[in-house]
Parts: sequence; structure tokens; C-alpha cells
Amino acid sequence: MRALPLLLLAVLASTAVRAAPEPAEAPAATPAEKAHGAVGGRLEPGANSFTTAQVRARFAEMGFADVADLQLDGQGIWRGRAEHAGRTLSVGMDFRGNVAAE
Repeated sequence: MRALPLLLLAVLASTAVRAAPEPAEAPAATPAEKAHGAVGGRLEPGANSFTTAQVRARFAEMGFADVADLQLDGQGIWRGRAEHAGRTLSVGMDFRGNVAAE
């Protein structure tokens, strides 16, 4: 008698697991798509503790190549030039790691 409720519970749990929709897997963003989402973003001034190497890595992650003239300005924003989609752009990164290009 005691086994019946347990069996019923096991069947219901099994059905619930199979009935649950599988989460849709988001397509991986290409570097160009990541960079496009960052273009035109607003950079916030603040105390920036990122190193030059970290900034270069972040720009590369966002799809920017050949980073040059990288300097930290008086507002705590890293600024430089980089290539993206065959164009040379002015790029920047704020203290939060937000990247923008123009």
C-alpha cells in the first residue's frame, strides 16, 4: 500500500521532467556582433584600475584589432585607436569595462 504513492510520485516526476521545455540555446555572438553592440555606448568617468594588457584583451574580445595609441585620460577612460570591419575607429573603455567606438 505504501509503494503505490511512491510509484505514483515517481511517474509524475518523470512526466514533469520530460514535459518541461528545453531552454533555447542562444547562438554564440561573433566578435563583430559583440563589437556592434558596444559601438556608440556611453562611457562613464571614474577611477579606472584596468591595466593596459586587460584593456587590450577586452578590445580583442569585443572584436577590435590592432589597438594603438592606448592612453588613460584624466576622466579614467582608456582611449585609443583600433580596427574593426576594415575601418580604423576611436575606441574607449571605462572603469566598468564598457567599450565604445566612434
